[in-house]
Amino acid sequence: MTAAAVAPTEEVEVPFNKQPRDWRRAGIIVAFCAVPVALLVIFTYWPFGSMIGYSFYKMKYIGPRQWVGLKNYIDVFTRPDTLSSLKLSLYYMAGALIQVALALYLSSILAFKVRCGNAFKAIYFFPYLINGIAVGFIFKFFYTRGYVFDTVLQWCGFQLDNLPYWLKDQSVNNWSLVGASIWRYLGQNVILFIGAMMSIDQSLYEAAEIDGANKFQQFRHIILPGIKTILVLNIILSITGSLSAFEGPYVITTGANGTATYFVRMDRIAHTSQKVGLASAMAIVLLIIILICALLQQMFFTYVFKDADDGVEKAKKKAAKIERKRQRLAKKNAPIFKNGPSNKEQAVA
Repeated sequence: MTAAAVAPTEEVEVPFNKQPRDWRRAGIIVAFCAVPVALLVIFTYWPFGSMIGYSFYKMKYIGPRQWVGLKNYIDVFTRPDTLSSLKLSLYYMAGALIQVALALYLSSILAFKVRCGNAFKAIYFFPYLINGIAVGFIFKFFYTRGYVFDTVLQWCGFQLDNLPYWLKDQSVNNWSLVGASIWRYLGQNVILFIGAMMSIDQSLYEAAEIDGANKFQQFRHIILPGIKTILVLNIILSITGSLSAFEGPYVITTGANGTATYFVRMDRIAHTSQKVGLASAMAIVLLIIILICALLQQMFFTYVFKDADDGVEKAKKKAAKIERKRQRLAKKNAPIFKNGPSNKEQAVA
């Protein structure tokens, strides 16, 4: 076979990625992400992991440790003081529901044009800006025998001798603390609800009025479905926050006369009695209870609002599904290298 019979091989240009990798940009991104991640790991996840380890020991802050296994967790559910303090959370849960209901009512009024509406918004939101310790001292003075609250009630015709001791009488003292909590956090819920209501399209109200819907029907069929995300979030935050009530009982009554909530009891066990292992187990149990409550609330509201969708969410989900399918096909047929032939063209070749 002669050299002339051999056909010259065709030179094929090998595709390659002509765009260099920007290592400087990648380094800046990693550096900016490393700082918050490191802070999160050092000050959150690492202490949390250590607390889980402490919960299996009988220990103090200083001194030897003794492995006790699950005994601390058993004590959380068998000690009468921890169980009674956990039951006090029911008072704050009831107060949280009252708080959300009041916030819904007030925000439904203030979301529309009313006289001095901005002034009322500022008045309702102002207590949330006050430090929790200061709020505690305010209500400690407010509920003291013969002072502000008793004086106001005497103006209304009540006799001082017939009034209870608001911070000593165990039939009313926890409700008094719940009232202080409602006063402080009501404004936050009001502002969040107002913001959600103002984002609803005004044409829906106009169409409802043309159809003859009254204000309650507008609230039920327009406002509630429109603010369901904020409503669920507020209720979840309120209920889970009621499980960890601390500032009010600690400052106003120092946990005396049956007002020691779960957090106050845990603080005493950890810092006064120095039972660090038991206090760590109490914290883990509280976290599990909060997660379970949040999950149950999410399931409940998913069921309640299952028929509240007007078709927009379903259309968004369908469009997102189509977009993901399109991206998968585009990725499958994309070139191996930038500016190179696609996988389909290579298969044909």
